[in-house]
Amino acid sequence: MELYSLFQQHPVICTDSRNCPEGSLFFALKGHNFNANVFAKTALENGCAYAVVDEAEYAVDERYILVKDVLSTLQQLARHHRRQLGAKILAITGTNGKTTTKELIAAVLKEKYNVLYTQGNLNNHIGVPLTLLQLKPVHQIAVIEMGANHPGEIKTLAEIACPDYGIITNMGKAHLEGFGSFEGVKNTKAELYDYIFEHGKAIFINKDNEHLMEMAAKAGFNEINRIREYSLDPENDVCYIYGKVTSCSPFLNMKCTIDCFNDFNVRTKLIGAYNAENVLAAVAIGEFFGVDIKKIKQALEKYVPQNNRSQLTVTAKNKLVVDAYNANPTSMKAAISNFGQMDVEHKVLILGDMFELGEQSDLEHQTVVELLKQYDFEKVILVGPRFKNTENSFLSYDNAELLLTDLTGKNEIKNCYVLIKGSRGIKLEKVLDAL
Repeated sequence: MELYSLFQQHPVICTDSRNCPEGSLFFALKGHNFNANVFAKTALENGCAYAVVDEAEYAVDERYILVKDVLSTLQQLARHHRRQLGAKILAITGTNGKTTTKELIAAVLKEKYNVLYTQGNLNNHIGVPLTLLQLKPVHQIAVIEMGANHPGEIKTLAEIACPDYGIITNMGKAHLEGFGSFEGVKNTKAELYDYIFEHGKAIFINKDNEHLMEMAAKAGFNEINRIREYSLDPENDVCYIYGKVTSCSPFLNMKCTIDCFNDFNVRTKLIGAYNAENVLAAVAIGEFFGVDIKKIKQALEKYVPQNNRSQLTVTAKNKLVVDAYNANPTSMKAAISNFGQMDVEHKVLILGDMFELGEQSDLEHQTVVELLKQYDFEKVILVGPRFKNTENSFLSYDNAELLLTDLTGKNEIKNCYVLIKGSRGIKLEKVLDAL
């Protein structure tokens, strides 16, 4: 492959003509509102060695590589590169918690191995290839996050990454607009199990989740050496990897057990009991790959969440539980329930609309409102037109800008624990400085 030979000489990929490391390869990707072929010349002027384009009019000299489709070429290059190296690939997907779980797994594995793992949210048909193309011979394991909002997308990503191992964090109602139904979500996520069964070695699974167990069985997993289970259910306390939440006010503490005899306590910096299954997944995977128990505990306790995911932020006015990176009905209900159970006073919620729910949107927002009514929170603030259209008596705002105006005026919040959660499109991070 001529292009792969060039990649070996120039192993840095660039997709933004404004950010071109010297000697990199520019891939002129297209989107609904842009055509990077137009910027190929600029990319070369800004430092790229070659530009990969798929429109002949832009391939004016030998520094342009003309292909049929740039995106497909990027994906094929990533797949080929992945197959040339010896790193084991662990793929991770799921409705909620996949990014936090990915980071916990990477933190644990880094105690023993040289690990590459997905940065930020580069988990789609472009992000996965870009991550794989960062693989170097020194990497022993790669943890690759895979996201999807339409059927078939996990299958495509698995065929690019060729994972040896897989984990689905959980199943929930998200991206219903693209999947059509909860069954559509399950079928798409199960594409990872299907790939691992046919081509890989083993999966890691939360034994408590009946959806995941059903999906694994349907894929064909029934051999004990190809499925590694973990559990938080007291009825499964003899499970090889078992965990129990010991406290969560506000940080999650838990007791973990390996093979019934090896117990250790973990004091995390994560907010929310719903993160217990994410922690336990990292324990299970770390143990499987031979990381020492003391190192597993050390890694989990050192990990500090970033990017508005399960973070506790202490300000001059309040203590903020920030989980504003994304939201869907499953994660929203879990966050509300956990916040309701926290043993703290003066609890305030600021919740933003949940996006991409299609025809289920009105029903799911009303269901969240009904859950809120079951708790005696000091104040509930709803942000966005979807929540504002529900039947409720809570404070409601059309957008974060209007809320911000009130938070700096008549509705200032002080000396409270504040849960902030919503879909990224609501931009609740705008109100953080006022809290």
